[in-house]
Formats: sequence, structure tokens, C-alpha cells
Amino acid sequence: MAPTVPLAVLALGALLAPGLGVAPGCDYPAHRWCSSPDAAAACQVQGRCPSLPHPAAAPVELSLYYESLCPACRAFLVLSLFPTWLLLPKEMLNITLVPYGNAQERNVSGKLDFECQHGPEECLGNMMEACLMHEAKNFSTYFPLIFCLESGTSVTKNLEAHPRVPCARQCLQLYAPEVDRGRIAACVQGDTGVALMHHNAQMTEALDPPHQYVPWITVNGKHTDELQAQAEASLLGLVCHLYQGEKPEVCGSSKAPKVPAGCRR
Repeated sequence: MAPTVPLAVLALGALLAPGLGVAPGCDYPAHRWCSSPDAAAACQVQGRCPSLPHPAAAPVELSLYYESLCPACRAFLVLSLFPTWLLLPKEMLNITLVPYGNAQERNVSGKLDFECQHGPEECLGNMMEACLMHEAKNFSTYFPLIFCLESGTSVTKNLEAHPRVPCARQCLQLYAPEVDRGRIAACVQGDTGVALMHHNAQMTEALDPPHQYVPWITVNGKHTDELQAQAEASLLGLVCHLYQGEKPEVCGSSKAPKVPAGCRR
């Protein structure tokens, strides 16, 4: 059944062009203008046909290049990125997390090894988070886990017990009990974890322009000083501004706390 045409649309015919002409290329009678996207386009009345389906807007693509023990990285992830993700509909924002940062990849006697800015514990934290992503697979499952790790006093120990949770409940038990902790441990201790870190190293080294500090943020595949500053000042406001679809009410209030200065190489 064709959509009902509002009286305002019918009246538009008299305003678009004099006489019988409505719009160049419009061969549809007025009651059919909103019957299909093609008819609305031909008669130049798309904005007057609210019942027509509209193509979904593309989500804002945000990639965070970070390291697990960098204070500024942790602050951005915990205080800005995670709350923004919670507040916005899932179709508005796609997030890619790349835990590697200012680490260095080395070949030692034919085996890959990694040296991290904040020491061996950071390398362990980076690999733990990469393995969590690999094993959990679904972003909605592993992002709360990584938030749990990063929000406590010790990233590497938070997988065992989250200090802010009564009875010292484990992060995995709290956020993703279905994820096998044994598989995560095997990943961290085996070749899979090394391969994941090598992949993150390649992604980080491929950045254009090359990253100079962390957190390093790209938005829709681009990094500029302006985008970085906007993301750190108000990520919610930036995503709301860039998203081309219908925006939720939360976009009317988009202030966020500033985060500390980043960790430079």
C-alpha cells in the first residue's frame, strides 16, 4: 500500500513550478510522489516523505592505539571512550583497540620479542588484552573486560581480581563468565599471543602519519592534531558532530573530562 501523502506535499506541486509542471523528470501524479524512493527523487520531494525508508548512516570509525600501562591511555579509555560507547547507540560508533603503543618488536635468535615503554609488565598487559579480544571475539564482550582491567590499580592482576568489586570477584566472572580463562592463558604463553602482538606492531607501524605518542586516535581512518584534541576534549561531542544519521538525545549534552597528557616515545 502506497504511503499516505500529506496535504503539504500535495500543495507543494503548486509551488515547485507554474502550470502543470512539477519538477523536471517527474512523471508521477501528486498522490504517487511518496510511493517510492525513485518517485520522490524524480519529483524532488524526498524531504516531504517521512514514511520513506532512509539509508542507515555509516558509523563513526575510531581506532585507539595505546599501551596498557600508559596513564593517559588508561584515562582516555576509562573516562572517555568506554562511557561514550555506553551512551551511544551501537550503530553510531565502531571502535578498534590496538594495544601496542610505543613498544618495539625485536627478532631474538629467530623468535619475536617485545620491549615496552613501561617495562615487561606492560608487554604482558598488552598481550593479555590482545588475547582477550581474540578469545572473546565480540566487541560488546571484550570491551567491558578491558575496561575492568584498565580501571583498577594493576592491569595484569585485574584479570584475577578487580579491586573495586566486593568479594574480589574476577573481571572475567563479572563481565564474561563464558570466556575460557585457560584459553586466554594459553594464548598469552604461546605462539598465538606473539602473533597477535606482531599484528598490532604492524598496524601501529603502518600509521600515516606515524604515531608520536599514545593514546593515538584515528577517526574515520585519519589522524590530525585537531581530531586528537577534539577527541580528548569531548569524544561524545566529536562523534555526535561527525555522525550523519539521526542523533540521540544524549548528543545535546556532550561534555567530557579532559585526560592527562599522552605518553611520548
